[in-house]
Amino acid sequence: METGGRRRGAALSAALSAALLALSALSALALLLPPLALRAGSELPPGLLEELRQRRRDLRRLAAGGAAAAAEGGLRCGDVRRAAGAAPMLGSGFTKVVVRAALAGGGAVALKSVHGAGREVRQCEQRYGAPAGCRRLAAYKLLKEVTLLRRLRHPGIVQLHGQCYDTGGEPEAGVTAVLELGAPLEMIQLLQTPWEERFKICLGLVELLFYLAHSPLGSIVLLDFQPRQFIMVDGNLKVTDMDDASTEELSCEEDNDCTLDFPTKSFPLRCSSAGKCEGINEKRNLFNAYRYFFTYLLPHSAPPALQPFLSDILNATGNLQYGINETLRAFEKVLHLYKSGLYLQKRPLLLKDYISLRGFRTEEAEPYKCWPSYSHLGCLLSVHSPEEAAAICSSQPQCQSFIISQQRTWTGRPLASFQSSPTDLIPDTTAVVYIKRSASLGRRL
Repeated sequence: METGGRRRGAALSAALSAALLALSALSALALLLPPLALRAGSELPPGLLEELRQRRRDLRRLAAGGAAAAAEGGLRCGDVRRAAGAAPMLGSGFTKVVVRAALAGGGAVALKSVHGAGREVRQCEQRYGAPAGCRRLAAYKLLKEVTLLRRLRHPGIVQLHGQCYDTGGEPEAGVTAVLELGAPLEMIQLLQTPWEERFKICLGLVELLFYLAHSPLGSIVLLDFQPRQFIMVDGNLKVTDMDDASTEELSCEEDNDCTLDFPTKSFPLRCSSAGKCEGINEKRNLFNAYRYFFTYLLPHSAPPALQPFLSDILNATGNLQYGINETLRAFEKVLHLYKSGLYLQKRPLLLKDYISLRGFRTEEAEPYKCWPSYSHLGCLLSVHSPEEAAAICSSQPQCQSFIISQQRTWTGRPLASFQSSPTDLIPDTTAVVYIKRSASLGRRL
């Protein structure tokens, strides 16, 4: 499945490259912004000019050492919007709006642009009364995000397929980012998924935070760390909003300047000899991961033998006793125990109580549902081996048989379908059915 995803991503990138022709480097994009707002003698209010200068400096710092100079030509953002047609809106926020679009031959993508009616532009207009300058101010945030997406490459970061910059004078002129399309993160739905899938989400988040802590730009903090800043793409968690990310660590003169505050907890940190609060970006990300993701997704319905390890992770991240390196090692240990089956407690061998028939499956006479299942229509669970499946079936009085097919989860574990009333045998070369010797079908066999 991952190989197919990579092929689709490569094909999409190629199609978009052909559609957009030539995409500008971000260092050049920053220079393409009309200079009127920053010229001496501009009629823009001094406060707005200063905000524009600050965002321009921030963008140039991030873009330093980036890609080559901009290519001539290319498709204007107006052309991209026209290609999108009446694109449905996926969402909008303080600064930006995102719509779904289908570029010719490129499949579905997300187009992100400045939200002219968003709160940032409206509040800026209320302060300064300068609509054009306020849209320029908001455009810098999107340019910053595109800069970061060009320089940061990780499976946990939404993929940037391209961007365009429109230098026209129409009100909607500005930058448009073309991103891979994902689905909004729905925590309630995630809570209803099997533990293995929820663990995958948390592990992916930890791997992302490890990358951000050691990124090419230094330690990066996600200042607006909320579940709404993430999307799901082919079952993988990805951060999609980077305009509030920062590579700056808090300056300090003494340890008292380095308190990391959250609504329910505060953590004292050390002031380094370089005058920076040690590890503050990494620790802020980690605690936010704990309070928004780990506490909800990690412990519930986990295998009993793994729960002590998960409790250690929750306690250590919730009290910031672990850094991101230690947290990643702890997650990798749990993953190893789970994939290898070493977490399974010693128990009586129960597979001997079942008759196995390779190359067959059975039909279900009555619905048999369990929670959490990979299928809402039945009881489909991840198992390490037929022996573990037998233990699960034997622990549930309604279970009379189970089928193991070649279908695998992301950890490589097989999926077992548990049934309550097996009936006729059906040939299936990809499956093995296990039937309790005490079941009626078993007696006929």
